[in-house]
Amino acid sequence: MMIRRSALAALVALTIGGAAACTDSGQADEGFGPGAAGIGDPYFPTYGNGGYDVKDYALVLRYDPGSDRLEGTATITATATQNLSRFNLDFRGPEVSAVTVDGAAAAEQKREADELVVTPAAGLRKDSTFTTVVTYGGVPQPITSPELGTGGWLATPTGAIALGQPESASSWYPVNDHPRDKATFALEMTVPNGTSALSNGAPGEKTEKDGWTTWRWRESAPMASYLSTVVIGDFRVTTGSHQGKPIVTAVDNTLAKDSNADKAMARTGEVADFLATQFGPYPFDAYGGVVVVDNRIRYALETQSRPVYSDSFFSSSTSEWVVAHELAHQWFGDSVSIGAWRDIWLNEGFATYAEWLWAEHDEGVPVRTSFDRAYETIRWEDPTFDPGTSGLFGNSVYIRGGLTVHALREEVGDDSFFRILKEWTAQKRNANATTEEFIALAERISGKPLREFLMAWLTSKTPPPKPGD
Repeated sequence: MMIRRSALAALVALTIGGAAACTDSGQADEGFGPGAAGIGDPYFPTYGNGGYDVKDYALVLRYDPGSDRLEGTATITATATQNLSRFNLDFRGPEVSAVTVDGAAAAEQKREADELVVTPAAGLRKDSTFTTVVTYGGVPQPITSPELGTGGWLATPTGAIALGQPESASSWYPVNDHPRDKATFALEMTVPNGTSALSNGAPGEKTEKDGWTTWRWRESAPMASYLSTVVIGDFRVTTGSHQGKPIVTAVDNTLAKDSNADKAMARTGEVADFLATQFGPYPFDAYGGVVVVDNRIRYALETQSRPVYSDSFFSSSTSEWVVAHELAHQWFGDSVSIGAWRDIWLNEGFATYAEWLWAEHDEGVPVRTSFDRAYETIRWEDPTFDPGTSGLFGNSVYIRGGLTVHALREEVGDDSFFRILKEWTAQKRNANATTEEFIALAERISGKPLREFLMAWLTSKTPPPKPGD
């Protein structure tokens, strides 16, 4: 229930420069109401929220590995997309001690399931920009799901790892947790001296005081919330410059120096440069990667500008295929993000195809050979587009997605195909996209009707004919 505010509270909120205020009757007359408790994705009805669009997250946090206590503030700058009487933030994290909106204490803040429900002291008018500061502290918990596994905040012997898809951010900061609401991101993480704290974007000034070190990071391009990360612990950190941009890689110190993981991370810039010839200019202000050793993390994730990899991928000396996969996501998934989770093949199909392109470039394995092998092994009963939550990370999304990409290439020819890829990444840079929009672009550039052809590759329960056969 919304807490009614006094006329004095409204005046104070207006005076300090927040959103425009109105009386309670005025709120009713002018259509003020609560933002939705979900963004509208049918796969995950409670993910994200309605009524506002986040522009920036600025986190100032302190983490003590000895107690696993995380504390600090999250400053969230957003624009109201309706006349708001209250709004929700996704938050599974520690206890909240204070919430302000435009400098005024919230009239009410309460936890409901996995949401933080905020009633500001004054109504927030549509199109106004408002700033919410949440102060919190305690021991964060992982997020577990029978279908999607464990993610979110994971304590480790030397620190913590915040990582996971489709949901992880809400375990350690309040957030509009859906790819449809992308925002810039800044992190100041203070940890004990000698401990690394790695995150997204370009590194800022690192300072020490009283036995603690503050690491600063800034991702200046809009980012989907599940792509945010922090990795805290004992790492070999390598810094440098690539193509005039900072490159930061890190490898868990429990791995031997000059390991396969170190060698793969050292090729990050080279792999990114090759992919840029295929997909267009690299879309972000920094490069990098982090290799972790943790049995709960048996995957790699395309956390924006700095993917995180399980050490299990680097058992052989030819492991750069996974680097190609995660770096391809910097274009497909990170810069161009899905508008709904049913479109996840737009992320994974192109990242799988990048593996095949890299294998041809680096090892001489023709893309058609990779295609033929995959065609013979895929389970065609499982759709690639709209796979359902249980199929979100299944082979059909990844491998059949790659098959679809190559089938398109053979159908339209190399000239049109690579024009499609480069126009797609340019037109949709820093935005969201759908399967229908991709089909429309492919048809426009190629001059061919492609919808029936592509939907057969994405959804048919029987194998489409191999192109060229």
